[in-house]
Amino acid sequence: MTKKTKTLLLQGLLFIIVFITTTFSGTEWISGKYVFVPETEYGWADFVNALNFSVPFLLILTVHEFGHYIVARIHKVDVSLPFYIPLWFGFLPLFGLPILPSIGTGGALIKIKERLDSKLKFFDIGIAGPLAGFVVALFVLFYGFTHLPPQEYIYDIHPEYEYFGENYADIVYTADTVVYKKDYVKFGRNIPSYYPDTLVIKKDREMIAMGSNLLFKFFENYVVEDESRIPDRYEMYHYPWIFAGFLALFFTALNLLPIGQLDGGHILYGLLGPERQYLVSRMLFYALIFYAGLGIIPLDVEFSLLLWYSGLYIGFLYICVYRHFEIPRERLVFAVVIFSIQFLVAWIFPGIKGYSGWLLFAFILGRFIGIKHPPTIDNAPLDINRQILGWIALIIFVLSFSPQPFVITGG
Repeated sequence: MTKKTKTLLLQGLLFIIVFITTTFSGTEWISGKYVFVPETEYGWADFVNALNFSVPFLLILTVHEFGHYIVARIHKVDVSLPFYIPLWFGFLPLFGLPILPSIGTGGALIKIKERLDSKLKFFDIGIAGPLAGFVVALFVLFYGFTHLPPQEYIYDIHPEYEYFGENYADIVYTADTVVYKKDYVKFGRNIPSYYPDTLVIKKDREMIAMGSNLLFKFFENYVVEDESRIPDRYEMYHYPWIFAGFLALFFTALNLLPIGQLDGGHILYGLLGPERQYLVSRMLFYALIFYAGLGIIPLDVEFSLLLWYSGLYIGFLYICVYRHFEIPRERLVFAVVIFSIQFLVAWIFPGIKGYSGWLLFAFILGRFIGIKHPPTIDNAPLDINRQILGWIALIIFVLSFSPQPFVITGG
């Protein structure tokens, strides 16, 4: 068996695994059922229903990767087919470990096997994936928002909500409540056997709310015919087509961040050239860190703890910019200055809050991916059509970006 055949078999196997794991994850998000938790009565019908999540989500992901692949082949660049990355934690209950949410995959990647020497090649290959995936995501979201089920759909997932009527959101997210099974069984629904006889709904329980972006606001305001069917942010992941589309926009925005060697970085490099791209990339990277860390240090703790938290955070910032300052003193000065400004802003405006989840991405960018684009030999200007496409891609980034994509409360 040749090396090429082994690689193709591996790629095919990884796709099959990811198809299965994303479908399992779909069931977890849609109905809260886990394949390795027997009490949840997971069955074949649940797997089939979860295809409403895995199929559109993997379709968008696959179109994105093949956009890169096809354009790379057009440019006669030696490139691999996509490698799909399984990432699923639904097996943890088998080992007595707590359940962790996941979407079944860490994405996919293609491997470019040669050094690109042209700004044009970087631009074309970089922009093809996000544009192709975005077009499919639009169709997925359009279908999701034009085929919203009636409110009774959420009662099938949360039978206890029906006890409070159509304004359940005003109660179940804001107050401690006790619901007895005998009360909500009267609605004639098939209450799962694993539901307790006495269900305590606590306002401080852990809940996940999906964020929003400009594109979602457009669909909600101008596409949905019956506004009463728009799901609450805390329940939106139960709607598989919308959830798949939201995740697609989230990953599209990540890829289109105009920083370093991300797809957006390639696009910006093509539009602005090496020097201006690096300047803008650095500014955006620092802005991302600044926003992400706003309010991360609690101000209402003992002074000793405040010093401890601050020291750890400054050390984290130092590591994030390790590759961008050659002199250690400069890294430390940057970390202290960023921390000081964040601390001052949080002290003056106590309610202000960034999104700490972006700090992890900033760490990956700063420590591993890098924010400086690799140089190219051929830096000829792009033609007008490519320039227009480049600015359209950056507009797509703005439309798809969620400042707070996932908000976890309580717990």
